[in-house]
Amino acid sequence: MPLRSHRYSLGTRLFFSAAVCCVLILVLAGVGLTTFYRRSAERGFDERLSVYIKQLVADLAAPPETERQTVGDLGEPRFDLPLTGWYWQITRLDGERPNVRASRSLVGGQLPRLLDQSITPNSRGLRESYVSGPDDRRLRVLEREIDVGEDGRFTVAVAAPADEIEGDIQDFRFALAMTFLLLGIALVASTLAQVRFGLRPLVRLRSAVGAVRTGESPRIVGQYPPDLAPLASELNQLIDANHEILDRARTQVGNLAHALKTPLSVMMNEAGTSGDGQLPQTVRAQAAIMRDQVQYYLDRARAAALSGALGGVTEIAPSLDALLRTFTKISQGRGISGSQAIPPGLRFRGEKQDLEEMLGNLLDNAFKWAGSTVEVSLAGEKVADTERIALLIDDDGPGLPAEAMVEVLKRGRRLDETTPGSGLGLSIVVDLAKLYGGGLTLHRSPLGGLRARLELPSV
Repeated sequence: MPLRSHRYSLGTRLFFSAAVCCVLILVLAGVGLTTFYRRSAERGFDERLSVYIKQLVADLAAPPETERQTVGDLGEPRFDLPLTGWYWQITRLDGERPNVRASRSLVGGQLPRLLDQSITPNSRGLRESYVSGPDDRRLRVLEREIDVGEDGRFTVAVAAPADEIEGDIQDFRFALAMTFLLLGIALVASTLAQVRFGLRPLVRLRSAVGAVRTGESPRIVGQYPPDLAPLASELNQLIDANHEILDRARTQVGNLAHALKTPLSVMMNEAGTSGDGQLPQTVRAQAAIMRDQVQYYLDRARAAALSGALGGVTEIAPSLDALLRTFTKISQGRGISGSQAIPPGLRFRGEKQDLEEMLGNLLDNAFKWAGSTVEVSLAGEKVADTERIALLIDDDGPGLPAEAMVEVLKRGRRLDETTPGSGLGLSIVVDLAKLYGGGLTLHRSPLGGLRARLELPSV
């Protein structure tokens, strides 16, 4: 089953999971700290209000000879200004009708009694809550119930605007949000740095594997952490095993070739010394066909093994120059010139012997039929697969009809029996190209002859 790439890389998954965890933790911490600060701010505010309650209680409980002239003189001007939000209220509970005394700031209004709302006193005997004031302002109210004996039972309440608590909480929330935002950015940046640093050995290992695949290095080299060192070692063992299998295959193919070629050569020699009868001629012809067929299938088996090998890379231009010089010398008497326009550094991902086998067969065919010119160039348009290239071999010969361009690529097919050859050249190129994931097609050349388009994998 082929491996499929996941939508997100390992580094991206690690980064986003860590970033989400950081944000979640910061949000929960922010909510918790804000709740804690709210309670702390309320306690501090209640402490201020409880001081005023204690002073009012002291005024009520003071003996007549030490009683202040005015109950509720707390030294706070806001209790005297109308509707400031700062109020106090004393209510007598043991009379026929509740007797209410209040601060001037209430302007004749009254605070709702917490005693009537069934609010349980805290450990200090204080009831605390939020209520709506005379001007619909939200108030923080503290209320205490006291008994002064013969003087009666009273509830003493002090209220102040809740806006002051909310203002402190809003300031704290804003400062906390800015602090956590900067902390979150720092954490995300540090997470990104940690992910990149932590995955750097994997990136180096990927590059090392790519270098082996492209032929830049025969093995995976470098130092890796203890987590990755066994993987790198296993990959090197796999590469060594692959090369060992290929070496054994090459040896067996070579042994088979020698084992078959020697008897065939003996048969052809014996047939050549047996006169000019029909039998010797038949033996020679059939032995030649057998030799060509054996060579064809041996080359195909060797190419099939080498096409999957790791690290096979061949530069195209040097091999092509050598082949062009060879065919130009062979065709020197016919005045055929060969040229190539392949950029230096362009490499074929495969064995040098296979590249020369394919180019040799195509150049042999081009020089055989060319009138005066053979040109090799690189296709200008992009191949569908960006890791492939297309080589163009053009000649100015007679060319082929369109219906013959497909027929001639079949194994053993020769359109002209008067020329020497086995009819295997182009079919060998087709098979080799397919083994490497490429292909061969024939077209009409701009020079007037035949154009062979050879697509091959590149680095």
